[in-house]
Amino acid sequence: MADYEYDVFLSYRRAGSVNGWMHNHFYPKLVESLTDELNYRPEIYLDTEQDVGDRWPERLEYALLRSRIMLCVWTPSYFGSDWCLAEWESMKLREQALGMANRQAPGGLVYPIRLKDGESFPKEARETQYLDMKPWAYSSPVFQQSVKFLEFEEKVAGIAEDLARRLRQVPAWEPHWTVIRPAAKDLGAPALPRL
Repeated sequence: MADYEYDVFLSYRRAGSVNGWMHNHFYPKLVESLTDELNYRPEIYLDTEQDVGDRWPERLEYALLRSRIMLCVWTPSYFGSDWCLAEWESMKLREQALGMANRQAPGGLVYPIRLKDGESFPKEARETQYLDMKPWAYSSPVFQQSVKFLEFEEKVAGIAEDLARRLRQVPAWEPHWTVIRPAAKDLGAPALPRL
């Protein structure tokens, strides 16, 4: 029987300092903090989990379809990526099918974090409440030795607490959900699907 395989799908653009921030700081702390909030070890999809020989477009689609919640890291380059936008649009379609993220039920399945800028985001993103992580947007491993890293840990712990609450409210998996795929012209970077 088909069901969810991932609790959280991490949607971000692997460009600029975001990749280092994600791998050096955010992902490890999120796994640690979310594990503290749940009675099981959470499954968090990070796009480096692909096996040799996997077709990455299909692997990303599969992971997104099988994820309960999408946490997206918004930067100006996120909104310049057809792949990131397709992931976001796909999860918004699921929310719509479930009657979520609307006037009657404002909560949804997308958990947006702003890491950079915000002024150049599209109108829909600017009208969506996001969590601001810009004060802790450091990619260097040296960040972990700073006082600000303690604040970062507290912020990620708060995210984990919020995600754990949301995970308990996610509706059952449905086999009819779909994923939007960008146009074929965007399939040109197999090693880094969201560059």
